Amino acid sequence: MREVAFIKQNKEKWLEFEQGFINNDKKNPDDLANLHIKIMNDLVYAQTYYPKSKVTLYLNKLAKKSFDDVYDAKRRDKNVILYFFLDQVPLLCYKYRKYMYLAFAFFFVCFFVGLLSTFNDETFARHILGDTYIDQTLENIEGGDAMAVYKSGSNWGTFIGIYDNNQRVGLNMFLSGLFLGIGTAFYIVQNAIMVAVFQAFFYQHNSLFDSLKGIWIHGTYEIFGMIIEAGAGFIIGASILFPGTLKRLESFKVGIRDAFYIFISTIPFTIVAAFLEGYVTRYSNKVPTIFCFAIIGFSLVSISYYYLILPFKVAKKYEVK
Repeated sequence: MREVAFIKQNKEKWLEFEQGFINNDKKNPDDLANLHIKIMNDLVYAQTYYPKSKVTLYLNKLAKKSFDDVYDAKRRDKNVILYFFLDQVPLLCYKYRKYMYLAFAFFFVCFFVGLLSTFNDETFARHILGDTYIDQTLENIEGGDAMAVYKSGSNWGTFIGIYDNNQRVGLNMFLSGLFLGIGTAFYIVQNAIMVAVFQAFFYQHNSLFDSLKGIWIHGTYEIFGMIIEAGAGFIIGASILFPGTLKRLESFKVGIRDAFYIFISTIPFTIVAAFLEGYVTRYSNKVPTIFCFAIIGFSLVSISYYYLILPFKVAKKYEVK
């Protein structure tokens, strides 16, 4: 369809839409929501066939305006915090899902590189983890308590110290996206290889089961959350590199805002991870194995559901494509 015919065919609908949102006319929320869906469909069509046209810019502005206005009514009916965590963040995770998948894929590639490096170079673990940590852990393994390193300090002190460290790592993952995503990629390489070396080292010294049973009590939320924070960093980088129909500055503002919301959503998981490390991990060799793996299983299922499954359910509820 020629652009002129496309405009002529849809002009009245767009004007009705613009009147409803820009002029704040009182319309049925369901009618406005239906108009929003139609505008989104028109925007996708325009981006495909008239990517550099003014009509594409026009529709993009209408769609951006409508998203906030359409769902504002739904926001008012809910607690602000509940809306943020159960609607807004899942919708953002759905919108930017390809960057989340990229973060996971890149993390696991680096993880396997770390495994192979450790298995093929006896000195690699010492280069990554340091001689002090390796020697101390070897002493702990010989003493029959591979996880003894987690028993130093008080419960409360460990909780605070670990949370501070993990939040710093997550913040680095997020803010490094400002460097076109390259900084975020660097931190993924660094942390993924460290995790891989850690596990490979315990495997080489016949303590893999003890490490899985102990470390992943807190590590499930910690590492999963870290990957999501990296995904948020990639969103920032992409908003700079690929502005689409928006001006680069406007694209950056939208990208960093959305990425920040996703980053904020990881904080509760980071807090719980620090709590588990400070109050549960240190007792992993004393509590029943089934209890440890129940915590690990619940952690994996809950955080996977929140970031990988719930976004699709919420997007379906809002009819987002």
